[in-house]
Amino acid sequence: MQLFDRFNLGHGFRKYFEILPALDDTLRDDVFRIRHEVYCQELAFEPVRPDARESDEFDAQSLHCLMRTSHDPQQLVGCTRLVLTDPESPQTPLPFERTCAKTLDRSIVDPSRMPRDRIAEVSRLAVRSPFRRRRGETQDSAPIHDEDFGNVVYPRFPYIPIGLYLGAIALAKRSGIDTIFVLTEPRLASHFAKLGVEVKQIGDPVEHRGTRIPSMMDVESIIKNMRFLVKPIWRVIHDEIESGYKRTKGSSRLSV
Repeated sequence: MQLFDRFNLGHGFRKYFEILPALDDTLRDDVFRIRHEVYCQELAFEPVRPDARESDEFDAQSLHCLMRTSHDPQQLVGCTRLVLTDPESPQTPLPFERTCAKTLDRSIVDPSRMPRDRIAEVSRLAVRSPFRRRRGETQDSAPIHDEDFGNVVYPRFPYIPIGLYLGAIALAKRSGIDTIFVLTEPRLASHFAKLGVEVKQIGDPVEHRGTRIPSMMDVESIIKNMRFLVKPIWRVIHDEIESGYKRTKGSSRLSV
């Protein structure tokens, strides 16, 4: 990576990748195909489907985010989704509320008592194997490691997984979401701290495709407190998400 790209993450991201909201059937089909490749065929987290698309009941109430290479839109990189609460049944649990029903510390936060239209969950983050950095990493859909950030002399940046998380945050911001929940590997908090993002653990670990920690993040705090070095990539991703909505004139909270 060239020196300029190391210190201007927005330029570096735009040079290699593009991110967009999956607002039509064609783009959502790309999302479901990536998820099937990663979650069903590679990791065997879900059963293989005859149509080679992985989807579940929460997709109907989700906003989807798709990453492609900037030089070839047909080259799919990864995806994630932001699961909103069901507007017709707001108290219906989000996926993490089901998985962590017995392990959430409700003295920290009780999602069932929060304004349900102001919370959401980031889930189904998946990166295709050609874009996962290390050979042999088959047990994680989007691994992030300390060394992915490099060091002071030779800095690096894990563009793909962080870019997908920032894409989900951009979707949350434009959808009026205050708090996002995530169920991830234990190291996520330390990785996000490098970016100036506070991830608050809200319960005990659970066994869900490996050890996972239920956590929460405040959307406005993420945007306000992210490190100076990260702000350029955030602006690029935010603008690309907004451009995707403008192109499709998708201005509603939920476009499915």
